[in-house]
Amino acid sequence: MLRHLFIPDLLKRAVKYYPNKLAVIDGEIRLTYLQLQERVNRLSWMLTGLGVEKGDRVAYLAPNTLQMLEGMFGVMQIGAVTVPLNTRLIPPDYAYIINNSGAKVLMVDADLVPLIEPVKQELRQVRHFIVLPSPNGSKREGWTGYERLLATYPAEEPKIPEMDELNLASLLYTSGTTGHPKGVMHSHRSLFFNVLNTIIHLKVSDHDVLLHTLPLFHVNGWGTPFTFTGMGATHVMIRKIDPQHIFKLIEQEKVNIACMAPTVLSMLVNAEKPAEDLSQKIRVVIAGSAPPPSYVRKVEEQLHWEFVQVYGMTEAAPFLTVSHVKSHLNQSRDHVYRIKAKAGIGMLNMDVRIVDEQGRDVRPDGKQVGEIVTRGNSVMEGYWRAPDETKKVLKDGWYYTGDMGTIDAEGYIEIVDRKKDIIISGGENISSIEVEGVIYRHPAILEATVVAVPHELWGEVPHAICVLKDGMTATEKDLIAFCRAHLPSFKAPKSFSFVKELPKTVSGKVQKGKLRKALWAGKDRLVN
Repeated sequence: MLRHLFIPDLLKRAVKYYPNKLAVIDGEIRLTYLQLQERVNRLSWMLTGLGVEKGDRVAYLAPNTLQMLEGMFGVMQIGAVTVPLNTRLIPPDYAYIINNSGAKVLMVDADLVPLIEPVKQELRQVRHFIVLPSPNGSKREGWTGYERLLATYPAEEPKIPEMDELNLASLLYTSGTTGHPKGVMHSHRSLFFNVLNTIIHLKVSDHDVLLHTLPLFHVNGWGTPFTFTGMGATHVMIRKIDPQHIFKLIEQEKVNIACMAPTVLSMLVNAEKPAEDLSQKIRVVIAGSAPPPSYVRKVEEQLHWEFVQVYGMTEAAPFLTVSHVKSHLNQSRDHVYRIKAKAGIGMLNMDVRIVDEQGRDVRPDGKQVGEIVTRGNSVMEGYWRAPDETKKVLKDGWYYTGDMGTIDAEGYIEIVDRKKDIIISGGENISSIEVEGVIYRHPAILEATVVAVPHELWGEVPHAICVLKDGMTATEKDLIAFCRAHLPSFKAPKSFSFVKELPKTVSGKVQKGKLRKALWAGKDRLVN
């Protein structure tokens, strides 16, 4: 008899086989899997009491905390849908996403409530505003306290509705070429297959202690809450990135695996190391931008950590490839580091190809460039309430990533360029069109275009190229300040340049590729 894949069953497995094992460490809080399940059950009952039903959306704005972690299970357990919100946005962004998702309940960490207050009255469909606890307090005027309300509900298993594995489980918003973020729809099935791939390719087991350095809002923390729970591992939560605190937790809690953006790893590589030896060996899983081989060497020889490169995107839940070194290629260290610096080979259940403009596979010579396309059980159901956008990327059963790459005779993929007008800075997507829209609001701007330029810390950052109106003036400093007043700091261009006219095609489209190529002179690829 067919049994549907259901994300909350991963927690049930952990409770069955590891009831008294340490499940979560969040500051002074230490919970076993049985205790975690009880809190999750209380949350499910609480949401039901607030009128949340199967298919309803529940939005979360929080750092990596116990409450954020348990929310993913408590919401999905009653067939509702989680909407994790990026903590680095500005109030208008939250208004758009929350309204677009139709979230009925909004959970916000006490420290982040000021990001919601300016637009709270615009959140038309939110019926309940719940404040999550923080070290700085858990009360905010006009908000219902989470912990006090949670304690009023039973710890027994709630009534679980009849579920299908294709039911929506998570709605993940990602920046797109249209400017407004799009909601990526993932079912229990697509998330579950990413869990299975992660367990297999990252060798997850009950021996693992995972440090949550990757934001849980970012593709559900790459699915680690589900993966590591299902295998009975221990979760170590962390509210903010601080290198010294991270080193301390690694040693203190015997952390042996962490997933992170390249930016965070760079901070750790370049930070002052603790006086004591870094004796704890960990697997560090990196995604966002492929590093040079010399960087992989630095991580493995300086920190003595195992470097694992993965590649994916929100639309694939997210993993497509992993930089697994085939046994017959395990030769010199230099050769191994070169392989680990690539995006890697396709994971199980994920069919990955690189095709030309006619949809034909490129030559596997590591030179011919094409677009990366994929199909598999982890690919999204589509974009929320955006069928036209869905049709643009899902074609004949394949998802067209917009990333450009090469593939060699061994099947290793390397990312070399980006087809979409998306900039990935510090692991976060930035729509160049959105940034351009803000720049055009400046009275001195006649034309503007935004492209990525390399950056030592963030991988790449937005750079704006502008044409000023006749008789008008504006300095780089003026425009940077203007953008920062209207955009989150990570989206605002870090630099500006001025030209008399922008290069365009005969149809009038700005030749961003030409501009980007000039700014990336000396680089062997156009992504960093």
